[in-house]
Amino acid sequence: MNLTFTAPCIFGLEGFCANELKFLGIKNVRAENGRVIFEGDFSTLARANINSRYAERIQILLAEFKAESFDELFDGVKNIEWESFIGMSDAFPVKGSCLSSKLKSVPDCQKIIKKAVAERLSKRYMLSWFEETGPVHQIQFLILKDKVSITLDTSGAGLHKRGYRADSNDAPIKETLAAAMAELAFVRPNHFVIDPMCGSGTILIEAAQKALKIAPGVNRYFACEKWSCIPDGVFEAERELARSRENRDCEFRAEGYDIDSLALETAKKNAEIAGVGDRITFAARDINDYVQPEGYATVITNPPYGERLLDIKSAEGLYKIMGERFVREKGKSYTVITPDDDFEKIFGRKADKRRKVYNGTLKCQIYHYFK
Repeated sequence: MNLTFTAPCIFGLEGFCANELKFLGIKNVRAENGRVIFEGDFSTLARANINSRYAERIQILLAEFKAESFDELFDGVKNIEWESFIGMSDAFPVKGSCLSSKLKSVPDCQKIIKKAVAERLSKRYMLSWFEETGPVHQIQFLILKDKVSITLDTSGAGLHKRGYRADSNDAPIKETLAAAMAELAFVRPNHFVIDPMCGSGTILIEAAQKALKIAPGVNRYFACEKWSCIPDGVFEAERELARSRENRDCEFRAEGYDIDSLALETAKKNAEIAGVGDRITFAARDINDYVQPEGYATVITNPPYGERLLDIKSAEGLYKIMGERFVREKGKSYTVITPDDDFEKIFGRKADKRRKVYNGTLKCQIYHYFK
């Protein structure tokens, strides 16, 4: 079955997401605002879920059409071949959002979509009601400027939930964003990576998994694996393929520092669960005591800031210290994420490269120094 998929992602990471899918051999990939569209079969679905570092989830894009009335919405949804995916006893909850459209009520749109799906399935299965006790097929809709997109979520829990972060500190960075920072920092299998304010270790873990080519979703399960329409063995085959690509003989190593002993214990535990505990050393150390290591080093960090853990004045004092410690030197690079537009001025020099992204709802910049 040839399917069209959509991979929602953090704004600013569309190019990363599209490139990794192309690298996986996936066809007809195109990046759009906040998502990447691609095509393939159920093996493609499994491959994208298991391997994507930057997508938030993988959805089957079932239909896109214009609807300015509930009748148009109902007819458009009813025309979809729901019976190809949803069995007689399967659950099919509906959720979504409406933006800048004539159809503004999300609860009303949910009811209309649910009714349209039920009516279609009722005729196909000759049933008057559905018990919905089987596997969940989460239907999602977006109505933007009267254009309706209908998708089926295949991931279940978001793809940023890799499974290793049992605990985290007060303000963790999302795994997908941490992975993007590692990509921007050009992390490679022979790199030495440092996070001087590592918190629960997410950045270092994502950098290590990237360097060792450990697929981020290889050790977790996905909602669609329980669907009857998914052929047997598809996910198992893609997991085996992903594991065969791992590079555990590489020289990658990392160090993480923090002043919070509890955060460091959490980071150690998370790294062990992620399978990279032997690659990362954690120690208690203040940023004031940061000393440049000899040789090559890649520094990647998410310092505390005003809307996170520190007040603005304290955060800016921290940026000044970073500027003093992170000196320009051959073989050293620094990648820092912050929402503070004055970061470069306080840090003391312009970034060689920067990128706008969102950490949750917070607009940030990733500043990269490498020259």
